[in-house]
Amino acid sequence: MVSANEFSHVVKLSEIGNHSHNIRLSAGEQARSGLIARFDLAALDSLEAEISLKPEASGILATGRFTAKLAQYCIASDDPVPALLDETVNIRFIPEPVVGGEIELETDDCDTMFHDGQTIDLGEAVAQSLGLALDPYPRSPDAETILKAAGVKSEDEAAPLGALSSLKELLAKK
Repeated sequence: MVSANEFSHVVKLSEIGNHSHNIRLSAGEQARSGLIARFDLAALDSLEAEISLKPEASGILATGRFTAKLAQYCIASDDPVPALLDETVNIRFIPEPVVGGEIELETDDCDTMFHDGQTIDLGEAVAQSLGLALDPYPRSPDAETILKAAGVKSEDEAAPLGALSSLKELLAKK
């Protein structure tokens, strides 16, 4: 079942039929506000996608790109960190498995989302792709200075502890 979300763009499978379709999506102000809240963003100035839907024996293949102009909060200073994203989309929509059913995916398969047999939510697929593309640890230019002032050591300054402390020396001797 497709549920309503911030950037919903529902496409009926019957409209796709046996032909490829190109769809352009652009998030309006209300959708961007919802995505800002969902992903805890400082700003989302734009989110646009160009997606081609192609029916396949295993489901519907959605390929294309999305672009976003946004800002995330710095993990150290909470200052906005601007970012421009330009990412590919490669998602296969397949029917929801029956209870107890199994799906085998190959390592080089594209991302997979389920559909209810009647519709797919292309907007939600783009929103999830945006979420996956976000930097998990955004840092402002002042982040290192702030972290150092708080007593956080960089990786270069941190020394191994306990049983691992002499490992570096042992490896160097070999």
